[in-house]
Amino acid sequence: MQAKRYALGLGAGIGFLLLILDGRTALAGAAAGIELCIKSVIPALFPFFVLSDVLVCALWGGKSSLLRPLGRLFGMPEGAESLLLSAFLGGYPVGTKEVSKACASGQLKKEDALRLLSFCNQPGPAFLFGMVGPCLPERWMAWVLWGIILVSALFVSLLTRPGTARAELPPREIPTPAAAMGSALRVMGSVCGWVIIFRVAAAFLDRWALCFLPSVWKTAALGALELSNGCCMLCQIPDARVRFLLAAGMLSFGGLCVTMQTISLLDKLPVKTYLWGKALQTGFALALSCAAVYGHVWYCTVPAILAVILLCRKKAVAFSRKPLYNG
Repeated sequence: MQAKRYALGLGAGIGFLLLILDGRTALAGAAAGIELCIKSVIPALFPFFVLSDVLVCALWGGKSSLLRPLGRLFGMPEGAESLLLSAFLGGYPVGTKEVSKACASGQLKKEDALRLLSFCNQPGPAFLFGMVGPCLPERWMAWVLWGIILVSALFVSLLTRPGTARAELPPREIPTPAAAMGSALRVMGSVCGWVIIFRVAAAFLDRWALCFLPSVWKTAALGALELSNGCCMLCQIPDARVRFLLAAGMLSFGGLCVTMQTISLLDKLPVKTYLWGKALQTGFALALSCAAVYGHVWYCTVPAILAVILLCRKKAVAFSRKPLYNG
């Protein structure tokens, strides 16, 4: 604990020193972060933050004939299938927000919430088709990419599926427009804050370290740090297949910025399950993307993925019940 305190203090001290010695880079990074929030992050996420509360609560505990088969496919608790809509359509970190809120209110068991965190936080189609799609040579490739993201999330859900059935959940009270707006504003402020901080960090790395790397490695590093920054650089990579693979990896993982946004929304839930799920999903997405762009590797990629799922299936019950729930 003491070593952690010293490490945090040292990191903060180095940050202060960089801000003083190279304030121009810090200002440029912060300005870029604010511009990104105003032009892209807020327009893309804020409406989903407001509507996700209303949508999830309205469908919570219901018996939707449309959502129930999808919920069973992903092993969702009965009545909580609406969380899939916020997870797959809302974008980072709308899914985490809804899972954490349901757990904090006592309407979702902790073991269920921890399991859902492993796959219920995904890039939204608005971000994927709006920012990543134009960087791909063919429009249909964006659809394939989104399919790979969804299938890899499904694989993670199969690995973490509980061994016992969950009880049906009671309905939730639908929040008032004012309450939904207030909650969305608080979450939006946290998300934008992290985006600005990581844009500053990316500016320093780009100036002093990443500028010496080839474009592929530079894009991968910036994408691992902050998702939108890496996606904006995809067009600099001439090979479309490498571009596709990088996009799949970055979108599946989400980057450290999204991870910090997620942690800030978890309340008292541990982050270990989320990180484990993201690591698994990134591996699956990269394998599927490799098979998609290099067609001849399908014969080894698909059996390998199925083998991983079958070998881990016996451990899925233990995974969903306790090993990652100790924080």
